[in-house]
Amino acid sequence: MTRVTDGRAFPRPVLRRKHRLRELLNLLFFLVAVYALLEMAAPRSVVLSISMQPNLIEGQRLLISRVSYMFSKPQRGEIVVFEPNGYAPDEDRLIKRLIGLPGEKIEFRHQSVYINGKQISEPYLNEPCDQAYCPDKSWTLGNDEYFFMGDNRNHSRDSRAFGAIKRKQIVGRAIIRWWPPAKWGILSYNYGETGASSP
Repeated sequence: MTRVTDGRAFPRPVLRRKHRLRELLNLLFFLVAVYALLEMAAPRSVVLSISMQPNLIEGQRLLISRVSYMFSKPQRGEIVVFEPNGYAPDEDRLIKRLIGLPGEKIEFRHQSVYINGKQISEPYLNEPCDQAYCPDKSWTLGNDEYFFMGDNRNHSRDSRAFGAIKRKQIVGRAIIRWWPPAKWGILSYNYGETGASSP
């Protein structure tokens, strides 16, 4: 088809459907790539149990940062997602609080936690731990081992049951609670010699 201007005929521009389809496919590929990169750097995780109450509740969704531990070491008091010992790809990862660091001696004395002989403050706990779940016991960590426990000690399966966790098993640090909206917030951690503040 042509159009006429000042008596001269010019061909009408042709819509290049293939070109538009290619642009649409490129955009789709870009969005998929961005989503994949975000999932790799900051995967999402769901709280599946009551083991972290009262700070995290069942059904809450968290944003996890893998990048955090590329530039710094895991710190006591942080809430961490990791693969427990004996983990299989079709199983759920766990969300617990980091209590013991490499090389440290972890002890329970009268249901209180001691690190290298010094009692730590744990204001984040849901309730005092019963003797049945926190009997007097000690663990000495290796140079690449971490010790995790839930904030709801009486209802948590953690390093007391399956032992210390290697660095390679750690997925990342919880940084944001993003669902439900009423519970949205950035998790902040305050480190000290005797413990960490509640997020």
